[in-house]
Amino acid sequence: MKTIAIAGTFDTKGDEYLYVKELIESLGLGTFTIHTGVFESTFEPDISNSEVAEAAGIDIKTLASKKDRALATEALSKGMRKLVPELYNEGKFDAIISFGGSGGTSLVTPAMRALPIGIPKVMVSTVASGNTEQYVGTSDIIMVPSVVDVSGINSISTKIFTNSVFAIAGMLKFENKKVVDKKPLVAATMFGVTTPCITAAREYLEKRGYEVLVFHATGIGGRSMESLIDGGFIEGVLDLTTTEWADEIIGGVLNAGPHRLEAASKQNIPQVVSVGALDMCNFGSFETVPEKFMGRNLYKHNPTVTLMRTNKEENEVIGTKLAEKLNLAKEKIALFIPLKGVSSIDVEGQPFYGPEEDKVLFDRLRNGVNKNIIEMVEMNCAINDVEFAEAAAQKLIDMMEK
Repeated sequence: MKTIAIAGTFDTKGDEYLYVKELIESLGLGTFTIHTGVFESTFEPDISNSEVAEAAGIDIKTLASKKDRALATEALSKGMRKLVPELYNEGKFDAIISFGGSGGTSLVTPAMRALPIGIPKVMVSTVASGNTEQYVGTSDIIMVPSVVDVSGINSISTKIFTNSVFAIAGMLKFENKKVVDKKPLVAATMFGVTTPCITAAREYLEKRGYEVLVFHATGIGGRSMESLIDGGFIEGVLDLTTTEWADEIIGGVLNAGPHRLEAASKQNIPQVVSVGALDMCNFGSFETVPEKFMGRNLYKHNPTVTLMRTNKEENEVIGTKLAEKLNLAKEKIALFIPLKGVSSIDVEGQPFYGPEEDKVLFDRLRNGVNKNIIEMVEMNCAINDVEFAEAAAQKLIDMMEK
C-alpha cells in the first residue's frame, strides 16, 4: 500500500491534520505522521517532535522553554531536513503533504527539497501566491494557495485540503505507462547570446542518440542544473555558458550562487566547459543599473534587461574563480576557449567586442587551471560558430563513451 507522509504542527492544527489524515486513508492509502510543533500533539504521531528536535541536536523541552518561535522553526526545520530523507530511504512513505503559514511552510519545505525529484510533494500555504523561490528552490514541490488561513475547518479550507489530497493521491495511484526510450542524459547551459552554439551542439548530440536538457543560465537555471547533477540524473555536462559567475562576482541579478560549477566534479561525470557570455553582467531595466556602473559600456538588451560589459579587472577575478571551480575535478574535463568571441555581441563589429578583456580572462584560465586534469582546447573562432559547438559536443561524446 502506498503511504503519504503528513508533516505539520499537530499541536496547533491537530483537527485540520486529522481531517487530512482520515481523508487520505478513506482513499485506500496509508499515512505516516510527523509532528513538527513545539508542544504536545493532539493525537499520537508516528514521529514525535522530540525525535525531530533530536535530529537537530536539541531537546524539545529546552526548545519549548525558550518560547522563541524563530529559534524553534529554525531548529525543527534543521531536524526535518535531516530526518525526512532518512525516513524516505527506509521506505516509510512514498509522498509527503503539509500545510501552514509562512512559519509552517519554512519549517517543512527544506525537508521536501531534500527528497529526490519525482517524489510527490505538496505544500498548501498562505504564501503560495507570492514569490515562492525561497521555499521551492530547484525542487519539484507543488505549492497550493490556501486562499484562507489553514487554521480551521470550514467550507473553503476543506475544499482546498480535499483538492490537495486528491492531487497527491492521484500522483501515487496513476502510473505513466507510455514507454519512453532511455537515452544518456546531457545537461547544457544556454543564454540568449549563446543560443546558436547550444542549438547546434544539441542537434549534434541528439543525432547521435543523446537526450539534451537545456538550462538557461539565469541563476535559477544554473542552480536547477547543479541540483539535477547532484541527484544523479545527468550523465554528461556541456556547460558552455558560465555567465552566471559574472553576475555572482560583480553583483548582477542572474547569479547562481557560490556553488555553481561544483556538482559535475563532485559526481565525477564528464564535463566540457566554456566561457559563454562572460563578457556581460546582467541588470534589470536601465534605471535599475547601480549608479557606480553608469559610466560603463551598457547595452539595452530589451526594455527589462540591461547588460554591462565586463572589464579587465573583473575578468581577472572571474577567471580565477572559474579555475578554482574547475580544479575541483578528479577526472579529466575539457575547457574550450573561443578566441574570437564569447557571445554574439562579443565579436568584431558588435557592442561588447573586447579582445583585450577576453585575453585577460583566457590568460587567467591558462595560468590557473590544473593541466594534469583539465584539457584546454583553444579554437580560432567565436562561440556561436558551428565548428566550435560541434567540436565541444564531440569531445563530450568521446569522454562519455570512454
